[in-house]
Parts: sequence; structure tokens; C-alpha cells
Amino acid sequence: MLSLCSFSSKAEEVCPSGTVGLCDPTVLETIVETVDVTTQNDGQGTLTTTVTTTVTTTDTVTNEDSGDLLSSDSTYVSSTKQGDMDSDWGGQGPASMPSGNSCGSLGTDKCAMITGSGNTTSVMGVPNMGTTFKQTINISSLNIEKGGRTTYTIKVDKQDASDSIYMHITGKNGNTTSFAGTDILSAAGTASGYAEYTGGFDFADSLTSLIVEIGGRDINLAVGPMFDDVTINVLYNVVSQIVLQSITTVEQYVLHNDGASDTEIEIVKDIFDNNIPVEQPDGNLDFEPIDGGDTNEDSYESVELELDMDFEMDLEMPEIKVELDMPDIEVESPVTAVDVETEMEVEVVEVAAVEPEPEETTSDPEPQKETVKQKPESKSETETPTKKEEEVKEESTETKEKPAAKVVKKKATKPKTKAQKKEAKEKAGSKIVKKMGDKGRYDSANQLKTLIVMQVLGDTKEFFSAQKMLPDIQGFFTSGVVPDAEIKDNNFASFMLTGKSHVNMNALIDLQYK
Repeated sequence: MLSLCSFSSKAEEVCPSGTVGLCDPTVLETIVETVDVTTQNDGQGTLTTTVTTTVTTTDTVTNEDSGDLLSSDSTYVSSTKQGDMDSDWGGQGPASMPSGNSCGSLGTDKCAMITGSGNTTSVMGVPNMGTTFKQTINISSLNIEKGGRTTYTIKVDKQDASDSIYMHITGKNGNTTSFAGTDILSAAGTASGYAEYTGGFDFADSLTSLIVEIGGRDINLAVGPMFDDVTINVLYNVVSQIVLQSITTVEQYVLHNDGASDTEIEIVKDIFDNNIPVEQPDGNLDFEPIDGGDTNEDSYESVELELDMDFEMDLEMPEIKVELDMPDIEVESPVTAVDVETEMEVEVVEVAAVEPEPEETTSDPEPQKETVKQKPESKSETETPTKKEEEVKEESTETKEKPAAKVVKKKATKPKTKAQKKEAKEKAGSKIVKKMGDKGRYDSANQLKTLIVMQVLGDTKEFFSAQKMLPDIQGFFTSGVVPDAEIKDNNFASFMLTGKSHVNMNALIDLQYK
């Protein structure tokens, strides 16, 4: 057994454990291919089996967003913990929840105000704090395992520059702190007024809960820092993996050439050169002709037209005869007895054919003489011209000054019989099949043409056109139905049938005892 392994890409961890923050969205594909080759010799040939196993692993990294955890549509917090600050979250130190014009630029709805002037450390470890708003959010249902980033937005209106306000978020994985971050939104001594703040904190690995704390100090105890419209989002990495495995088995059997003739080998080569193995639904392989790409499909009419064209080409073409006035060439040759006898026979034939003696009658006028043109003699034949021929030539030279070509149509041939036409069409069909060639006969179009040629020669074009539809007999079917699960018997007829028969049977049995 031979095993080969090849890798189109190296398998790597897409988003490694311990990554802090967001990974870049990406798609990585790892392909592992294993090839197992086995051979088996049965004495007559060698069977080679190749099994290719391909495992494709696709790792995808995406950045998912939890959405605003503090919105009214969120299921992570109750209505008293939402970010619209209509309710006090709870926390350390004094606080108030003003509304209307008291919220300044935050709007007329309710807002949160820090009123504590103390200088202590908050529960989350933030120093210089007088008041805090604090809550814990359970996000274990997000199944965060590959790290990410927590983001926030908050609107602040600080009218006293001596005041301060901060945002603190702690992330935990169970009881373990994953991260803790504090942003000073507006420090003491900064006249920030109304402002919107955004920020965030990165974390690694898993995260199950968030602790949000907003705090600060009101130094002059006049109007403390106010805030409203708080949002908290968690962006986290999601790594998905898809594994696809495909197994391909190829069997190749090489038959040893034990006495196979050259003809058999050529037939096998011809089959494989002009056919392609196609897998059938049942798993077997069948050979189908290779499509030559010919888009012109043959029809009954096109093949019949081609047969007629070949049939007409087999007919004899009209003979074209050209008559030319050739100069008289006198060739003196010795006169023999055979020439004299031949000349005499020609004269007799010409007189009998050209000038038949008219019947002498007193009433009929004397017939006029007819001038008969003789067929021109070929250049290869040279005969001694007779007096008759000389007279004809003299007349033709007087009427024609220049040689002229004349086409003489052949006499109409006798129409062929039905059997002769069928034989001619069979010859034409044979020509069409021969034009396909040895390899061309496997082409799908040529196979179709061959079938149509057989159909034309069999004269089956009108076989199905004479079919007729048998009309249904009106009123043949009635609306009556056989009653279902109910058979009404004639009780009297049943008694007459079974009762009397029973009496007769008893009488027949009693006969043997008398």
C-alpha cells in the first residue's frame, strides 16, 4: 500500500486563545489529501485501486455584536436598570433624578445627577468618589470564548468645572476578572459643559458578566454632574469551523495481452477513443458516444432530402453533343474488298433509312425531298467520304459560314419502377453511411441520422399518421352503482332454492334405508 499526503494550505489557529480584543474577520481553508493505492494480480490482469480522501477544513472569524445591553428592548436588564435613567440604579452616596429643565441640555425627560461631595474609594476601586450608580449585567447567554471589546456611550452635562465624573466597567468570567477599565469623562477643573463620550475596553477569552459603575463628585453642592442615555455593547470574536470529507475510489484493471489479435486491440482502442464512460444512477459505468459538438439535429425530412439528392445524382446526365464543321481531309488508301462491301452496306442502310420510296398514287402530289444531317465523325475515325456525304457537306457549307455548337438533348428515358427507385435509395443511403467514416458512426448525430435513413428506406413516415381515435359510445356507462356492504336477498327465492333442495336431499339419503 502506498500512502501520499499533500497540503494545499497549512492548518493554523485562526484566532488563537488569549487574543486580547477583536481578531480580523477572515476565512482560512485547510485541505488535507490522503491517497491510498493498492494493487492485486489475479493472473489474467492487474487491478489497481486508488482511494483519495480529501478533508477540507474552513475556519471563519467574525465579529458579533450583542447590541445595546441597556436598551428597553434588551432582555439582559430590567426596566429599572435601563440606560434612559428613568430610575436610580442604586450605588453609593447621595443622588437625585431630576427632570424637565433641570436636566439642562440632556432633555426634558428624567436624568441622573451626582450630588455627593465625599472623597472615598468606590466599591470597584475608583478613588475620589462621592456618588456612584452601579449595576451588574449577566451576558453568559452570549457564549463569549474568544475575546473581544466592550464599548459604551454616555451623554454628560457638567455645569460646574470643579466637579468630576467617570465611567468604570469590570468584565468577569465567572468569579475571575477578565478586565477592569476606568475612563475619566470630565476631570475636576475642566469646564466641559454638555458632551457625548464614547470608549471601550478590550478583553481576552471568555466573558460572562459586566459590572458598570458611573460615579463622581459635586464640589460646590449647587448643580452636580448629570448624565443620561447610557449604552453598553459587547463586540466579541466568533470562530466557526466547517469540515468536509470526500472519498474518491478509482479502480483500473489492466488485462494482460494473452493472445489478443491486432484487430481486437484496434476495436478496443476505437471504442475508447470515441466513447466516454458515464456513471449511471445505480453506480455502474456505461459507454456513451462523445458529442462532436454538432448542434444541427437531423430530422426525417432532412435525411429524406439528402437521399433524394443522392438519388437524382445517380440519374444519367443529358448528353451534350457539339457539331462542328470540320474541313474535308481526303486520305487516299488502298481499296480492298472489305471496304467496298462496307461502303455498299452503308449505302443500303442510308437509302432505306433516309429516302423511303413513296407509294405511287395518282391523287397524291409528288413528295418533296428531305435533307438529312449525318452525325459528325470523330477525329479518330477516318473514312472515305461517299457522294452522299459530299452533297450534305456542300449544302451545310453554303448555309453556315462559321462553325457553331449545338446541344442535342437526350431523349426522355423511361421512368423507373418502384423497385428500381427503392434500389437507388438504398445506394444513396449506403453513401450517406460511408461518408460518416469509421469513427464518425459513434457520433450521436450520425447515429440519429442512421436511424432516420432506416426509417426513410422502410417507408414508415406515414405509419402513425393514419391512426384514428376510437369514439366512446354515448350512454355506455350508467350512473348506477353497486351497493357497498349491503346485499338485499329475496327471502322467498332463497327459501325455494335452499329449502326444497334440503327436502329433496333428505329424501335421497333416506332411499338407502328402505
